[in-house]
Amino acid sequence: MRAARLISLVLMLQAKGSMTGAELARELEVSERTVARDIVALSAAGVPVYADRGRAGGYRLIGGYRTRLTGLTRQEAEALFLSGLPGPMADMGLADAVAAARLKVLAALPPVMRDASQRAGQRFHLDAPGWFADAEPPPLLADLAAAVWRDQEIELRYRRDREVTRTARPYGLVLKNSVWYLVAQVGDGHRTYRVDRMVAVTPTGETFAREEGFDLPGFWGDRSAGFVESLLAGRVTVRLSPAGMSALRHATEPPAVRRAKEAAGEPDEEGWVRTVLPVESLDVAYGVLLRLGPEVEVLDPPELRAKMVAAARRMDMLYR
Repeated sequence: MRAARLISLVLMLQAKGSMTGAELARELEVSERTVARDIVALSAAGVPVYADRGRAGGYRLIGGYRTRLTGLTRQEAEALFLSGLPGPMADMGLADAVAAARLKVLAALPPVMRDASQRAGQRFHLDAPGWFADAEPPPLLADLAAAVWRDQEIELRYRRDREVTRTARPYGLVLKNSVWYLVAQVGDGHRTYRVDRMVAVTPTGETFAREEGFDLPGFWGDRSAGFVESLLAGRVTVRLSPAGMSALRHATEPPAVRRAKEAAGEPDEEGWVRTVLPVESLDVAYGVLLRLGPEVEVLDPPELRAKMVAAARRMDMLYR
């Protein structure tokens, strides 16, 4: 346990340059006194750890000291080759960099562990896209990834109900259920955009300084639920048969299905229920509800009901 902690301590100092005793204690989940004892042990073992005294002091490695990957266990080495997804890395234009990094890690491993990549690949395969998703990456994904890496301000043209242009500072990319999203600072706030709805991405020639402490996974966790809710701003009132209620999960987003089930009334004598379904727009609702065929009846709004009636009439003419 202590050996693993000592290795972690060295790697953190190597990665961050300098850390205080309190920061190390928090990261390692030990007391500052334990950190101080570990520093003494490392120094005795020949690791050049230097302590800066004073209020702004801390610990750092001196003399360009770098540890090597000789401390990896077989389990750690095999787990390393499971991290990341080759497909998404290639979509962002990073396939060559990932391949080069894997070769360097393999070269640094002891000979008895150099089959780690092959063993991991034979036992686990990560297939990120959904079954019915388009396997082709969005055309502008690689350009966005380059802007994210370079902290490069961009002008993006984005299509939703209409086409808009925004000047954005791209903070990160997220792959969720086969769909790529860009998290960007626009004005004073951060917003989320679907990459496949972007029409153009043009660098402005300016770079930007990221907000200190911005946490992409934390932001996504906090905002993803709200993002889906914001897309489901419309409401339609429907009647659903038992088969329609069961098939609803295949036709629309899980939050919409959940809220429709929560709002459902008591079944009538034929088992049909009345409920309110959240939708992105009436056009989207039309496509969603057509998938349910005769297992759904639109009650409100009248314009959507009229579109469904017209579709039913056209279907009737086709099959007469």
